[in-house]
Amino acid sequence: MRHISVEPPPFFHRGPSPLARLAFFGLLSLALLFADTRYRYLESVRHAVAVVLYPLQRAVQLPAEVLAQVTSYFSSQAALAEDNAALRQQLLSEAPVVQGYQLLLQENARLRALLNVEKRFQGATTAAEVLYSGRDPFTQKLFVDKGESAGVQPGQAVIDEVGVVGQVTRVFPYMAEVTLLTDKDHAVPVKVELPELRFLSPNVEIQAGDKLLTSGIDGTYPSGLAVAQVVSVERETGQIFARVTCKPLAGVEKSPHLLILGRAAAPPQRPEEPAESDTPRKGRGRHRG
Repeated sequence: MRHISVEPPPFFHRGPSPLARLAFFGLLSLALLFADTRYRYLESVRHAVAVVLYPLQRAVQLPAEVLAQVTSYFSSQAALAEDNAALRQQLLSEAPVVQGYQLLLQENARLRALLNVEKRFQGATTAAEVLYSGRDPFTQKLFVDKGESAGVQPGQAVIDEVGVVGQVTRVFPYMAEVTLLTDKDHAVPVKVELPELRFLSPNVEIQAGDKLLTSGIDGTYPSGLAVAQVVSVERETGQIFARVTCKPLAGVEKSPHLLILGRAAAPPQRPEEPAESDTPRKGRGRHRG
């Protein structure tokens, strides 16, 4: 019977045993650690290895960083979209409040201006609010919430914080009809507001941009109320009068609050001329005999 050897052939010889290798490298590691800790011999080697391995480290970390940035980008976009939608919804819900606040500010400013205008007149005035416009498309009228019960009478002038709006034409117990300045059958005596310049000729022609004021000669409108502004002046050859186009200064159909002025005092009557005497006047010269 043959004896089989379990020893490897000579060309398969692997050197020291694994245990010896472990002991050798363990001692070598301890020696290197001691030398590096105490004398820092491996500092340059460590820096060189770090420089060589840095591109490899960045290449390994790059996919994770790109993935994190992409995830953060889409997360930020989603969060921004949600915030934008929430802010839009909040803006829509608060828009009526903001608009109402702005309307209140505008109305308050108009009322303050109307109050300042009221202080200019010594007579009785009545504040009124517009109810609705007239239904007739061929006339320019509106109705206010003050009538006979508030002492309103036909013929009273109606203004806003800027100027003349119209005139009361009909009065009801609790409302009144106002014919607007722009009505084709309504007329207001006006004068041109002259600049405060000395030595200005009294026959200066009217020009675009001039401001027209009430003259007060009709006894209805007080003198000096703003009426309109001249937009254009057309002079045709052979015509005596020029065609003047004006734009009302007051908010004729836009002012919600108006002021009804009291009746202006009646102008003094024209004095009567003395009757001529039937007896002849005596001459001052001497009578010759």
